[in-house]
Parts: sequence; C-alpha cells; structure tokens
Amino acid sequence: MSLSFRRNLDGTTTGRNTDTGFTVTDTDEEEVKRRLYEDAGWDYTPPPPPVPPGYHRFALVDDWFGHGGFSHERYASLRENPPDGCAPVDWGSFALECERPGGTLLEAVADTVAEIRRQHGLVMNSLGIEKPDEWFGDGKDGYGATIVAHLLLMAAHRASLLGYSREDLVRLLDATGVE
Repeated sequence: MSLSFRRNLDGTTTGRNTDTGFTVTDTDEEEVKRRLYEDAGWDYTPPPPPVPPGYHRFALVDDWFGHGGFSHERYASLRENPPDGCAPVDWGSFALECERPGGTLLEAVADTVAEIRRQHGLVMNSLGIEKPDEWFGDGKDGYGATIVAHLLLMAAHRASLLGYSREDLVRLLDATGVE
C-alpha cells in the first residue's frame, strides 16, 4: 500500500491511496493526511504545535555502532540529566528529541552538541535523517537546514574515526568557497 501527496498550484493538497483509489483534496494538508491514514486503517498522529519564535525542534542521535542501545551505561548520565528542552527517546539507538533556543537551527544544534560533550563526554553524531540526499531548500531553519546539520555531524564523526583533524575539515570547507 502506498499513499501519495501532491501540492497543487491553487494551494490545495491532493492525497491518494493507490490501493483503494481513495483520493481527497483540501486546503489543509494535515486533514488530507488524516483522511488518507483513516482510509488505509492506520493510526494518525497530528504534528506537534509549532515551537515558539527563536526555538528549533530537532532530534540528536548517537549512531554508536557498539553493543547496547538506548539503555547502555554510556548514556546513563544523559538519560538522567538531559539538556533543558531535550527528552531521551529509544530509536533503537540513543536519541534526544529537543526544542532548544538558537538564532538558527544550526546554532541550536551546535550549542546542544557542545553542552552534551562538555557535561556528559558524548558526541552526538546524527540528526536521524534517513535519506539526506533528498533536498529541500526551504531556508536556514527548515528541513534543508536539518539535513545540513545532520551531514556535518555525521561527517565530523566519521572523519575523526578515520584520523582527520579539525584543520583537515576546515581546509575542505574553505576549499568550497563557503563564506
């Protein structure tokens, strides 16, 4: 079974359940999603309310490939004392769901990662993005920014595993001409 969604030029969204042929169009994208889930017999969970201005919602994941998982002892202090605005969750690995302040999403992520490293000795290395090659250029605080933060954390972590230094990474960034 598959559900498809299309944003129309008139501002409406059309959704279709390809198995049943059920199609719905509405100006409220979440209503389209809810009705399609209902048709498919799936539970629908509405999205959380928007975060206050100056705050950003994101997940931080430690994709540690060792043994253990969410309940592993390496996360004990972080489970007991997560950063303000973050809650530990079990995603098959240790994760934090966060709503944190910051001028931009990248700033909020960077501040949170630094706080976790200082206080708990852990480096969170992912934002849990499953398909980072899917691009959404929707501004500094949208999903595209989440993908950028995910890729930077993942690259920094993997580069350190290979023995690259901070200077090696900065040199690569400088070579791209990013200002």
